[in-house]
Amino acid sequence: MDDLALADWPDTDVAAEPPALASGPRKGRGAIANPGCRFDRTRSELLDDGWGTVAEDLADPPPIETTLTRDATRSIIAWNDSPDIGFDRAVNPYRGCEHGCVYCYARPSHAYLGLSPGLDFETKLLFKPEAATLLAKEIGKPGYVPRPIALGSNTDPYQPVERQLRITRAILEVLAEAAHPCTIVTKSALVLRDLDLLTGMASRRLVRVCVSVTTLDRRLARVMEPRAAPPARRLQAIEALARAGVPTGVLAAPMIPGLNDAEMEAILAAASRAGATAGGYVLLRLPHELRALFTEWLQAHYPERAAHVLSLIRQTRAGALNDARFGSRFSGVGVYADMLAKRFAIAARRFGLDEPMAGLDCTRFVPPRRHAEERQLALL
Repeated sequence: MDDLALADWPDTDVAAEPPALASGPRKGRGAIANPGCRFDRTRSELLDDGWGTVAEDLADPPPIETTLTRDATRSIIAWNDSPDIGFDRAVNPYRGCEHGCVYCYARPSHAYLGLSPGLDFETKLLFKPEAATLLAKEIGKPGYVPRPIALGSNTDPYQPVERQLRITRAILEVLAEAAHPCTIVTKSALVLRDLDLLTGMASRRLVRVCVSVTTLDRRLARVMEPRAAPPARRLQAIEALARAGVPTGVLAAPMIPGLNDAEMEAILAAASRAGATAGGYVLLRLPHELRALFTEWLQAHYPERAAHVLSLIRQTRAGALNDARFGSRFSGVGVYADMLAKRFAIAARRFGLDEPMAGLDCTRFVPPRRHAEERQLALL
C-alpha cells in the first residue's frame, strides 16, 4: 500500500459503476456493500458457482455490529491551507461515522486505514481517547496563535458513540477553560448534552454551532442517513441552542440534484423559524470510491430516478460525477448549479439567513500551561 500514491486512483468516473452482484440494503446502515478501496492491489468479485448460494446469502444479509478501535494518534490538530475552507485547523475525535450517511465526502478517508469506505466506514470506528490531553498540549506550546478550531470537519463529533465515550465533551472542556474559540458542525441532537459548556462559551463569543439539515422528509432521511437524528430533532436542537443564546446556523448540505434539492427553501424556512440566524449549502460531492457507493445506493433505493439524478449531477460537475477543483467543488458549475446558488441566495435573504455569523473572540485565550501555573500559585 505504501507505494500506491493517491494519483494512482484517478478522480474520474471509471469506478462509478457498482458491482454486478451487490448485497441489498441493511437496516440501520447507509452503504449497500463493502467494496475495496483505491489503494488495494487486488480486487475481489462475487461469483456464483451455480448452486444459487450467493443470491440466497445476499437476499437477507446479516446485521453488522459496530466495533471500536483505539486510535493511538500522537497529534490531534489537523491543519489545512485549502483556499475555499474558512478554517485552518480542525479536531476530529473519531475516524469513521456510525451515522452512515451514504453521501458523506469523508468516506474515502477510511481507505488510508486499509478499510473500505463502504460499510467499514460506518461500522469500524476509531476513537481518540487522548484527544483532550493532546489538544491541551498542542495549544499550550510556546508561540501557538489561537484561531477557531473546527469540530466536525470530517466526521460528526456527536455521533452515537460519543454518548458513552464523551471525547467531544472533554475537548470542549479544554477549549472552554483556555477560552479558545471553536466551531461545531453536527447533525445530532446530542449536542444539547453540552449546553452547559456551550452557553458559557457563547457568552464570551467563543463558539458557534451549525446543524446540518439535509431533508425534512423522514423517510428519505432514514435511508440516506440512517443513524443520524431525524429532521424534526435537528430543528429542535437549533431551537434549543438559539434559545440558550448559542449562535446557531443551518447547513442544507449536501443538496443532491433531483433528490432533495427541491427542499432547499423549506429547510431554510424551518431552520429560520427554529431560531437559526445564518445558513449555507453545499452541492453533493462524490470523490473517489464515493461515486460507486452513491450510485449503488441510488439504484437500490430510487431506481426509477437514478439515471436522472446522476445526469443532473454530471451537469453540475462538468460532465463527470465529481469535480475536485478549488472554487467550484462546493457549489458546482453550469446552469443547474447557478440556479441552485440563486435559489439559495433568494431564500437566505427572505428568511434572514444571509448575514455571516459574528466573529469569534481569540483575544481571551490563555494557554492551558498558564492555567496550571496560575492554579499552583493560588495554593501558595
